[in-house]
Amino acid sequence: MKIIQFILQYILRPTSTALRLRPSTLPFDFAQCKLSAGSGQVLGAAPLTFLLFTLTFFLPPQDPPRVFLAGDSTMADKTPEAAPETGWGMILPGYFDAAAVQFENHAVNGRSTKSFRDLGHWDKMMTRVRPGDYVLIQFGHNDQKADDPVRYAPAQTDYRTNLTRFVTEVRAKGAQPILLTPVVRRNFDEQNRFVDKHADYPQVAREVAAAQKVPLIDLWAKSKNLLEQLGPEDSKALFLHLPAGLYPSAPEGKTDNTHFTPFGAAHMATLVAEGLRESGLPLSGFLKKSPFPEKYAYELPIVNMPVFKKDTFNILHFGAKAGGLTLNTRAIQSAIDSCAARGGGVALIPQGLWLTGPLKLRSHVNLHIAQGALVQFSDDTDQYPLVRTNWEGLDAIRGQSPISGMDLENTALTGTGILDGAGMAWRPLKKSKVTDSEWKKHVASGGVLDERGETWYPTDRALLGSKKQLPGVIAQGYDEAKSEEIKEFLRPNMVAIIRCHKVLIDGPTFQNSPAWTLHTLLSRHFTLQNVTVKNPAFAQNGDGVDVESTRFFRIENCVFDTGDDGVCLKSGRDAEGRRRGVPTSDGIVRGCVVYKAHGGFVIGSEMSGGVRNIYVSDCTFLGSDIGLRFKTTRGRGGAVEDIYITDITMTDIPHEAILFDMYYNGKAADEAIKDPELEKLPVTEATPAFRRFFIRNVSCRGADHAIYAQGLPEMNVQEVLIENCSFYAKNGITLVESNGFRLNNIELETTSTKPAVLVLNSRNIRFDGLNIAGKAQKGLRVEGKQNGALHFSRSNVSALGILRGEGVPAELITVE
Repeated sequence: MKIIQFILQYILRPTSTALRLRPSTLPFDFAQCKLSAGSGQVLGAAPLTFLLFTLTFFLPPQDPPRVFLAGDSTMADKTPEAAPETGWGMILPGYFDAAAVQFENHAVNGRSTKSFRDLGHWDKMMTRVRPGDYVLIQFGHNDQKADDPVRYAPAQTDYRTNLTRFVTEVRAKGAQPILLTPVVRRNFDEQNRFVDKHADYPQVAREVAAAQKVPLIDLWAKSKNLLEQLGPEDSKALFLHLPAGLYPSAPEGKTDNTHFTPFGAAHMATLVAEGLRESGLPLSGFLKKSPFPEKYAYELPIVNMPVFKKDTFNILHFGAKAGGLTLNTRAIQSAIDSCAARGGGVALIPQGLWLTGPLKLRSHVNLHIAQGALVQFSDDTDQYPLVRTNWEGLDAIRGQSPISGMDLENTALTGTGILDGAGMAWRPLKKSKVTDSEWKKHVASGGVLDERGETWYPTDRALLGSKKQLPGVIAQGYDEAKSEEIKEFLRPNMVAIIRCHKVLIDGPTFQNSPAWTLHTLLSRHFTLQNVTVKNPAFAQNGDGVDVESTRFFRIENCVFDTGDDGVCLKSGRDAEGRRRGVPTSDGIVRGCVVYKAHGGFVIGSEMSGGVRNIYVSDCTFLGSDIGLRFKTTRGRGGAVEDIYITDITMTDIPHEAILFDMYYNGKAADEAIKDPELEKLPVTEATPAFRRFFIRNVSCRGADHAIYAQGLPEMNVQEVLIENCSFYAKNGITLVESNGFRLNNIELETTSTKPAVLVLNSRNIRFDGLNIAGKAQKGLRVEGKQNGALHFSRSNVSALGILRGEGVPAELITVE
């Protein structure tokens, strides 16, 4: 009866206490309890379980668990005046479901285990701690200050004792203590080896956790590993290495290897979230999921953003003249260069029409195109010298880009103005791409036609270049002098960002590009947001943005209406790309709209260095030739892997909604059906690979093909999940040389009478929840002698009928 009395007392307690009681805090173990019926008879656990189950109906709902943070300045909240200094405890709540977990950060700058208690911070926090709460405890930075009696706590004595007391007192409150070893300071020796400055403190924290049997997050080890991965130079971005004049908190600049920037605090918070997940505590169940079920929010890439001084350099002060008649190249470049020479800031192009030649960005300079400004790049190709750069994954000679940045740190192009690249001074035009009236207009404007009269070129030099083998490619023997005779064929990308670190492009409209519009190569921490790219539909190679061999990038809330791919990821071409060996990785593409384009979101075909760890969500494709387009071919090599895509909507797609094509620019995909036994070549470094794609929540209204996957006989498209999707298309799903496809909850309506699903020489294919509607006269057709297991459950494929080609055994196909 004592148990029942305890439960009744518990129910009658004030709500603030009852809500937070957890089974782990009760003074007995229900699993081992037995009740007496009053006559000596002992009842088992079942009646008690029933009693407890019944009583729970009278309990108010539980409050969200609360997390208390006790520690020093590396964890503490900071005031706005301290910016950019950020404690990791400010970031950690963002990695949890805000509606399910409450955080209280009681960490204080400069505190040790001794001073945190002696100055009353511990007692103040503990008055708020209740059963079921969690308390994260991290000290050690200040305990070792032997010259400060207020803070000094020797590791083996007072520090150990204080941590033990903290744990004991938290447990006495019915809460869960979690110990953290102190986060490292940034310290490398002359050989670029990390050198620890924490002495025995991390080990003592580990020993206390082991002795007290409490969870431990070894933040020292995790942060040490992070710093060693980044190295001496890149790890500076985590800490307060601030130039003079950038922040009011550090007008003279600052070098601090203990405290964090927002970027560094975010990284440390991810390490803590990772540790909580590894602990297996119930708290880890409240970690926030990302839009991608395989990943938590803390696991998504973190992209560092540039920051600039407010000093402004108006191009008017350097002699620029609006109106579109004066060439302002020198004036605008002088404003940019002067801004850089004085420590950086904003180079301002105000409202007006500004004619200019090519411009070069500079480190620490934000080139701002104001509302109402139109930057018109000159159509005089003599203004653009030939330079050594890269084209379609190969080192090549090209015209200098209208805007370029090379080997820069902290640069930006912002504002809501418009930049026009004068693309028709460079681009060829195919007759088939335009109306008769448009064609006549271009021919009448000058330029030359090819021998067949089907392609217009702006100059004789452009036409000559079209007849060359790999024109401008350095490996083909081209240099600047040799390239001059084909100059207009060597069209520049409109914006070229090469080997740059921390780049922001935010706001402008880019139009009429000579070739690719925005190109980032061998760069890190690239952000593209709120940008519009508009090129004519006939603009050959008029890609929206090409991200090549770049790590850590975000492309968000952009609009693309282009003559080629909308958003495209690349990493070099063939042997040259493999020698470079730099993948495009750790990127986020979110909230983008693509109109006319060859592909909405695209990877390839130059992907020889690999593409990995990419996250695409909340995008809309309206009339792009292909929606999700993944392309490569034999000879490329490289692997495209770990690609996560969700919440994509499409309409009026002329070709495939989702396409995997490993025969790009080679054997046409449809030929595989006519010749099912394709040649199988040896696997070498030149063999490309597509694997581990996770695609969810795609809706397409209008396409020629819903899904088309064509791998190589020697290297199938592998491990692809497509689920919760709906397609209204002429043709359904075709899988050629594919392995390990899982298609779950697919709604498919086709307007063709062909079988809704065609499988050719594929294996380990599973459909779970496939509903076929429309005009398909058969549900499934299977061809080829190299097929493996095909499994269908919750599908009407069998009711519609199954066709098996020659050599396809019936037992290969299972239908539940």
